[in-house]
Amino acid sequence: MSQHQPLTINSITEQRRALCLPGPAHPLIDVFRMEDIPPSESRPRTLHLNLYCVALKRKVNGKVEYGQGYYDYDEGLMSFFSPGQITANVPNRHQLEGWSVSFHPDLLVGHPLARKIKTYNFFSYAINEALFLSEKEEAIMTGIVQNIQQELETSIDGLTHDVLLSQLELLLHYSQRFYLRQFNTRRPAHHHLISEVDNLLAAYFANEQQLADHGVPTVAYLADRLHKSPKYLSDLLRTVSGRSAQQYIQDHLLEKAKQLLTGSNLTVAEIAYKLGFDYPQSFNKLFRRKTNQTPLEFRNFPEVLKGEYLN
Repeated sequence: MSQHQPLTINSITEQRRALCLPGPAHPLIDVFRMEDIPPSESRPRTLHLNLYCVALKRKVNGKVEYGQGYYDYDEGLMSFFSPGQITANVPNRHQLEGWSVSFHPDLLVGHPLARKIKTYNFFSYAINEALFLSEKEEAIMTGIVQNIQQELETSIDGLTHDVLLSQLELLLHYSQRFYLRQFNTRRPAHHHLISEVDNLLAAYFANEQQLADHGVPTVAYLADRLHKSPKYLSDLLRTVSGRSAQQYIQDHLLEKAKQLLTGSNLTVAEIAYKLGFDYPQSFNKLFRRKTNQTPLEFRNFPEVLKGEYLN
């Protein structure tokens, strides 16, 4: 297989083989150190990974390619991958430090984490939205991974599965906490992003032809133009502003609807179609849910109070 073609990895054993590492201690979960991966000229550059993976990487000599981008690892960062994603492999000549925890979805079968893992949005973040850790945070995460490693080196018994999943869930809990910390500590830098979101939505809703042709903008539309992943953008906005990207879109939609209701003679149905709704009932339902009024009730609200309501 060409180094430029992704190698599909369906198991822990296949991942270890691709990294030129000895066989795993457990068939469904694995921990390895980046330093233990031997150099190899034949290793594929990218992997199509059908596993979950949580990795801490630092001290890469040069840049690592991920998709269409190149990223430096001059400081420790964590990245998260879910089954089906294309990931970069370790460079052939690397001076990489860190660790990786990989686990097969079958490990979670029958455990509450099988459902809960879908709520960890960071598994859908792009690589350039990685988690940067402080020294203290890195020590916490590494300690948990060492506990997993120690459990893998212990003889399997009736509690092995529960202990492994408990430690894995703890690792994900801390990942969530530290991402929230990262959103908050970088809040000033993120205010510029919020302004960009507002400007994008204002321009979109001002273009009535675009709105009629393509409908209400999506979170994916905003994320694409801001070079973010949809879930990262929504999580960041929710943490910094208290509103998700979807709520941002709906707020701008409602402001446009209010302008049309008060400044035109269009019927409610005509306004709904103008705003990109296929069915006026959908527009009515959203408007009432967000304002506790129907569009007609808003239009007929006493003028003396309407200005106050709009503010």
